Amino acid sequence: MADARAGVVRGVTNRLRWIHLAPILAMLTLGVWAFASPVGAGPDDDYHLASVWCTRGGTAACQPGVDSLTREVDTAFRHAVCFARSQTVSAQCQERWGLELDGPLYLTNRGNFKGDYPAPYYATMRVFADDDLVKSALTMRLVNTVLFVGLGTALAWLLSGSRRQTLLWGWLTTLIPLGMFIIPSNNPSGWTVTGVGTAYLAALGWMEASGRRRWALGAIYILGVLIASGSRADGATYVIGASAVAALLTLEKSRTSLKRVALLAVGVALAFAFYLTADTAGAAAQTVSSGGVSSGSGVGESAEPTGGAALALYNVLQIPDLWTGVWGTWGLGWLDTPLPALVPWSMVAVFAVVGFSGLAHLNWRKAMSIAGVLSVLFALPVFLLTRSGNVVGDVVQPRYFLPLIVLFAMLLVTGTPGARAVRLTRTQTALVLLCLAAANALALQVNIRRYVTGTDTQGINLDAGAEWWWDGALLGPTLTWALGSAAFAGLLAVLWPLLRAKDVAPAPELQVRESAGEADHSENVSSRS
Repeated sequence: MADARAGVVRGVTNRLRWIHLAPILAMLTLGVWAFASPVGAGPDDDYHLASVWCTRGGTAACQPGVDSLTREVDTAFRHAVCFARSQTVSAQCQERWGLELDGPLYLTNRGNFKGDYPAPYYATMRVFADDDLVKSALTMRLVNTVLFVGLGTALAWLLSGSRRQTLLWGWLTTLIPLGMFIIPSNNPSGWTVTGVGTAYLAALGWMEASGRRRWALGAIYILGVLIASGSRADGATYVIGASAVAALLTLEKSRTSLKRVALLAVGVALAFAFYLTADTAGAAAQTVSSGGVSSGSGVGESAEPTGGAALALYNVLQIPDLWTGVWGTWGLGWLDTPLPALVPWSMVAVFAVVGFSGLAHLNWRKAMSIAGVLSVLFALPVFLLTRSGNVVGDVVQPRYFLPLIVLFAMLLVTGTPGARAVRLTRTQTALVLLCLAAANALALQVNIRRYVTGTDTQGINLDAGAEWWWDGALLGPTLTWALGSAAFAGLLAVLWPLLRAKDVAPAPELQVRESAGEADHSENVSSRS
């Protein structure tokens, strides 16, 4: 019996590889980011948390208001954001006010009471909401973390080698720091980012793969569409664009290819239906009313045009500042957590190096797709800002366009099936991964510091002078930061072989075709002999 058990253990051990640690390390990385900020730290968390508790009828924490556009909600939702927009104020103020959902109610219109946002995100999060605000909010963050890592792991297993590199480089070059913050948060923008990237990758796999893997990828594509379009109205438009780009890159003049496009058409129809259910005008108004915090980059502080064509041109010239906000030129949270310049400099350099490497694989389809996505990245924010009479640095935030930047990055590193799109030397790869690890560690430390003491206190030891931390936490702020930084560095280490793979396995469908061709050749040889 002992020998049999030892044999089973050896069999399992022999099948284990370092890469199998990747999902665990990814969960640790994002899980630490989920605990790196208090409840209410996400942008407009008072709005989104109240919307969750007010979904599917009233609760003790949410009662009917004076009309259909208002509710009476617990004061804990307002007190949870007591530190917002004041970077020197730590989260200790929550302890003074208390976050128990048993206090008095107050009348508010800050919630998804008009249907500005699609309902699925709030309805899903409502499953995890109970009478404990802190525990519920943290559970939701961890659920969103599991969703992202689970979908990424499934795609990495199902996709061909070349598409697996698209997945890895696409996410790695765009998630630090804003993606790391927003995905494991209580903000629906995290779902939009997850859904758009997932839908694009799964659509590529659906069009190229064969057998059961293709059907699994098709199911993941539909799930990605539902996640993106069920979180924000703009998520529906982004996922429609992602589907169109995937179709343009992979469509062939064959009956099989045309049949496969039908699933993408279904996804587009679903996304459009969700778009119609949301009050897009109300969502845009909510964006304008809640986003009036300066980026801190100084863009909006110089002389500005007053309107018309001059305002539009001004915004066009300044729009890259909005894009680089996803890499740290804008603050995290309520835009009140400024990051050191080393973070955005490192991440922009990584994006540029990897992106330009991906341009080595450029055909007319990819060129058209890149031009289309880049045009939207220019036109959409310029239109929103100019229409409302604002400039880059006001109102419109980088997180609204992070899904598009993820799509753009994945598009840049999308090569032909079986070809490695990103070709970096060993030294270049090492430097890129070093920049990624350093940027994540620095951004995580600064983010924790902002809530533990406020930004008026500095130092690498986060425990010194700590004014706030989680009650009953097993690890203090410094050890939590060390764990998250080490987990991400370890993740990069185990991903090294995949990122450096020279011979990328062809797509499954191509393997089938090649096998069929070899069989035909063998039959011809046999008949001749």
